[in-house]
Amino acid sequence: MDRMQGSMGTLSAMQLTADTSGLDAECKALLHRKEVVSIILKGTVEEYEGYSMEEIMGFIEDDSMEEAKEVSAGRTNAQLRGDNAEFAQLNEKVSFFDLLFRAKNPVLSEEGMLPGDSMRVDLHIDIEPQKTYRPGYPIEKRGLYYLARSLSAQFSLVTEQTDYGGLEKCYSIWICRDDIPKPEQYSVSFYGIANTKNIGDCTVNKKDYDLIKLVIIRLGDKVYNRDEGSEGNWLLRFLNAIMYPHEEDFMDTVSDYIDFSANEELWKETNGMFSLGQCVWEDGREDGIRAMIRDNLEERTPAERIIEKLQRHFELSKERAQMYYEKFAQEE
Repeated sequence: MDRMQGSMGTLSAMQLTADTSGLDAECKALLHRKEVVSIILKGTVEEYEGYSMEEIMGFIEDDSMEEAKEVSAGRTNAQLRGDNAEFAQLNEKVSFFDLLFRAKNPVLSEEGMLPGDSMRVDLHIDIEPQKTYRPGYPIEKRGLYYLARSLSAQFSLVTEQTDYGGLEKCYSIWICRDDIPKPEQYSVSFYGIANTKNIGDCTVNKKDYDLIKLVIIRLGDKVYNRDEGSEGNWLLRFLNAIMYPHEEDFMDTVSDYIDFSANEELWKETNGMFSLGQCVWEDGREDGIRAMIRDNLEERTPAERIIEKLQRHFELSKERAQMYYEKFAQEE
C-alpha cells in the first residue's frame, strides 16, 4: 500500500484526538494536516489518479491553506487568499469555509524547459467535516452554494475585459459522520457539470465546463466492517478511524497510510493512557499544547475549559496548564 512519511505535528495532532467524541477543535486540527488532506484528495480528486500521496502533498500550496474563511457575498474574494475583509453584505448571515486551499492541477499545468515557460493551473479545494448529515437542509445544496462562491471569488472585480478563461476548477468535499440512513452508510457521491445534450454537430472541450465537483462522503458507525476489497474502502477505512474516538487498532490502521517509523525515537511508552497504540508524543509537546490552545481560542472556548483540556490530554498540573495557557494565549 502506498504510504507517506508522517510529520511530528501530525502525530501530535493524532495524540490530541484520542479521546475526542465529536468534531471539536482537536479533530478539525487533525483534518487540516497535510498528510491527512493528501489521503482525502487521493480518494476524491480525479486529477490526482495515479499520483502518490507524497506527490499530492507537493501539489498543495502551503501558504494558501486558510481555515474558517467567510463564504458570504462581498467577502469571499478577499478571504480566499488570506486577505482581511473589512466589509460585509447587509442582512446576510456569515458562513465559513472550514478548510480552503489551492493545489496544483497536474492535468492542465504545463512544465516548460525554463522556469518562465511553465504554466501552473490550480484546483481550489474546500474540505468540510460535518458531525451530522441531516442538519435540517440538504448538505448537497449547501455544498453547491459553497462551490458557487469559490468559483465567483476567483475574480475580485468583473468588467467587460474579464477573461473567464482563467477560471479554475473547484472541489467541495464534505465528510459526514452521524445521522446517516443505514442504506447510505459508507457511501461516496460525486456531483459535477455534464454536457447532457447537443443539437447539431458540436464538440465542447470538457475542461471549459468541468469547473465544479461536489463530493459527499457518508460514514455512519464507529465500528468499521466493510469488505476490504470493496470500492472506496481505502478512503472510508481511514476516515472512519480518525473521525470517531480512537479504537484499539487505531495506530495499526493509520500506519497503513502514514509511516511514522522515522520518528520512532520520539515516542515513549506510558502507563494507564491509550493514545496511538499506547504511545504518547514526548518531543514537540509544546507545539501540541500551543496548537490546542490556539484552536480552542478560535472556537471561543472559555479559559477554564482550555486549562482542563490541557490537564487531561497532557497530564499537567493545574498550575502548569495555567502557565502554558498564559504563555501561548498572548500570541493570539
